[in-house]
Amino acid sequence: MSEFSEEKSVRHDLQTIAFYNLENLFDYYDDSRTYDNDFLPIAIKKWTPKRYENKLHKLSFAISNIGKKETGKHPAIVGIAEVENAKNIQDLIKISHLKNCNYSYVHYDSLDERGIDVALIYDTTAFDVSHSEVFRIYLENEAGLPDYTRDILWVSGFLDGEAIHVIVNHWSSRREGEKETEPKRLLSSDKVNEIITNLRLENPEAKIIVMGDFNDDPSNNSIKNLVNKSNLYNPMNTLRSFSRGSTMHNRQWNLFDQIIFSTNFFNTRPNKLEFKSANIFDENFLKLFKGKYKGSPFRTYLGTKYQGGYSDHFPVYVIFKK
Repeated sequence: MSEFSEEKSVRHDLQTIAFYNLENLFDYYDDSRTYDNDFLPIAIKKWTPKRYENKLHKLSFAISNIGKKETGKHPAIVGIAEVENAKNIQDLIKISHLKNCNYSYVHYDSLDERGIDVALIYDTTAFDVSHSEVFRIYLENEAGLPDYTRDILWVSGFLDGEAIHVIVNHWSSRREGEKETEPKRLLSSDKVNEIITNLRLENPEAKIIVMGDFNDDPSNNSIKNLVNKSNLYNPMNTLRSFSRGSTMHNRQWNLFDQIIFSTNFFNTRPNKLEFKSANIFDENFLKLFKGKYKGSPFRTYLGTKYQGGYSDHFPVYVIFKK
């Protein structure tokens, strides 16, 4: 029996907040507005209804267990990246391991050319959404034409009755090279700083959580720019090592997936959320168990070859105590 199938005592004083890049959660229908042609039944990847459902089941199992060892329950809030549309999120939160988690979601369609977006799923019994909106990052390609990327999602609400703000990100990839693409991620970093500045103009004590796949490590300029200018704390700084991260490229670990937050989560006050711990959710069931990539994320595809796994990223999470 899996350790995750055992009943654990629920810690009502703890809540898990997580982030998970779902690795191309596309449906199997053609959307003429986006480049989703790889994810169709007739495509080289043969993305069929059966494969789609298998991925949903796997992701639902993974999400339901993030932080469960510590809290005895599913996460209260999960930021997600690489989801094609709202229907995919509806399918995910209604299936198997998530159907009894009281999850709802916040999602907006972005102009990303691949048609993938960020979103937020949340347990309606723990988190009450009061406001949400998206911020577009204007980029240009080498020809001076618009180069659309994922929007930044801001969601405000009350977690166990306390006001918090969650900002979900999926910054520009390194596909054309780390240094060549760094200015794009710095633009996104500046935009998040701007959002935080405006939140603090309204309330200097605003509790803010910034999460996402930043396509940069904690030591990179875009993350340091965010942490230093907005006076945030990054618990992921100490988690990356030679043998550990959230995603692997060229056999090297990166910790592109991070959750960063305002330092007032360290304030110890009665009935207020405070930081307890942070971790990478890299349980064995999420890993390849053999071969030259043993220990790396068990992904859905390797190139065009179907693997039947979860994602090419591990989730990350933070636990808050009240």
